[in-house]
Formats: sequence, structure tokens, C-alpha cells
Amino acid sequence: MPPQHFLDLSEFEGATLRNILNSAKAMKEARAGQSRGARELHAPLNGKIVALIFQRPSTRTRVSFEVGIRQLGGETLLVSASDMQIGRGETIADTARVLSRFVDAIMIRAQHHEDLLELAQHATVPVINGLTDKSHPCQIMADILTLEEHVGPLAEQTIAWVGDGNNVATSFVHAVTRMGGKLRLACPQALSVSPSVLQWARINGADITVTSSAEVAVNGASCVVTDAWVSMHDADATNRHNLLKPFQVNAALMKRAARDAIFMHCLPAHRGEEVTAEVMDGPQSVVFDEAENRLHAQKAILLHCFGLK
Repeated sequence: MPPQHFLDLSEFEGATLRNILNSAKAMKEARAGQSRGARELHAPLNGKIVALIFQRPSTRTRVSFEVGIRQLGGETLLVSASDMQIGRGETIADTARVLSRFVDAIMIRAQHHEDLLELAQHATVPVINGLTDKSHPCQIMADILTLEEHVGPLAEQTIAWVGDGNNVATSFVHAVTRMGGKLRLACPQALSVSPSVLQWARINGADITVTSSAEVAVNGASCVVTDAWVSMHDADATNRHNLLKPFQVNAALMKRAARDAIFMHCLPAHRGEEVTAEVMDGPQSVVFDEAENRLHAQKAILLHCFGLK
């Protein structure tokens, strides 16, 4: 039987993603009042080792996966790009085959999406996408968990994405296509979500609006989301800042959203750039709930990949 990977939300039926989210919610509720180091009573990952590969630096991804795997009773093997010959002295395919002999699953935060796909193609254990240049599915599972905790079911919400149409935005497109809800994308034309991704979403019946106006996107929205304007792989920082200045999330923009709207950001945030401090640290911001929910969402993803509940 082939391994159950977690590569992109587009590869799953909505019902499967809903089951994962329900599992995350249940595990979070069950841990209320427990110490962070306490293991789950039945330790479902007892005897399992998960390799964590980082081709790009990480805070939330590394810590949330390490803590989550330990809470589930498993062990982690942390591997940085400098520790491995992946894609250099050794092919990605061979790396996948070798690691599959030593560990029970692989999480990779990859520079290039193609590396993730090649690793998954040749691994005989589950591979989890911890972020690539094309998508960030674990983050969006945490975002949906957060959204539903604060404003209600995804299918009933209007989400406004404001800024760079990047990997996180792409995974939001995947999510609403599979699970419902309305998504409005406000991006500069030069930094829009890939046309092929938008075409796939529309073919599959997604309710997605693309605009170059942040104000149009945010009007009446129940959730406003943004991300950093410049990532570590972006070369032209000055040009990107110039393109994205009209898309800053500030108090005036948030006033256009629904009265009880929330603000989300996957972090790290740059106050004064993509979001003002007033919004980032204000009462509508749920960014630290969102960060915590990476832990709970990823624990549920791990159980799914291992075929456990």
C-alpha cells in the first residue's frame, strides 16, 4: 500500500480535510489544562521516528512539529540542509530511499516544490509538506482551525487575502476550493496567484474573486489575511515594496471588514510594512492563536498520514 503523503490540499477531498480538522480540534480540547510536555495518554506515535528536513530556516514549523511529535509519543530527527547531500552529492530520489529505511515519516521544508514532489515519489514512508515555494498546506489547516474558532464555519465566511499572491495564498485557494467559503484575492498584477492555480479552482467550482483593490477585497469580509512582502528567496525587495505599498493592512482597511472580522498573519510579521502595529497588536488580531494552532493541526495531519485516529 502506498504511503499517505500530505503534499497539497488540492489532492484531498473536502471531507478528508474536515476529518483532519475535527481531529485537531478534539485533541486541542482534550489537552486543556495539561502541561505542554505531557504526552497523549495512548501515545499513538510511540516507536515512530519522524525526520524533519529544513532547507530553509524555521521557527514555528520546527517547534510545532517537534513538540507535536513528542506529545504524540514519537521521536524526531532534525536534519538541516548543511547536514545532507540532498540534491547535491546524492540525488533526491536516493535520499528518499535511504531515509525510508531509517525513519517512519519525513517532513520537509523545501526550497523548491519540485524537490518535495521528487522526495515523495521515491519515499516509501509518508512525506509532509512543511512549506515550499509553491504552497504551505500545514499553515492553512491551522488558519482554518483558527478562523472557525473565532468566526464560524469556513463555508459561511468571506476571506480577504491582501498582498503577495504567494505560496500561502495558493494554499488558501486550494482550501476554499475543497471546503467552501468565499475568497477574495487582492494582489498587484505582477504578484498575483498563478493563473493555472486560479483556473483549476474555477474549474472545480470555487468562489474566488481576483482584484487589484485591497478595499474591494476587504469590504464586509469576516477575515483579513496577509503575509510578509519579502521572503528569503525574493531578490528584488525594493520593487516588491513599491508594488505592495497600496496593500498594507491598517486600521482604515480593517474598518471596511465585518464588525467582528479577525486579522491573521502566518508570521514572521513586519510591522509598518504589510501590517501596522495597530492592527497586528490590536483586538482583531488572532495571529498568536493561529501560531499555536500549527501544533494542533499538524498533530492531526501526522495521525492522518499514519492512518491513526
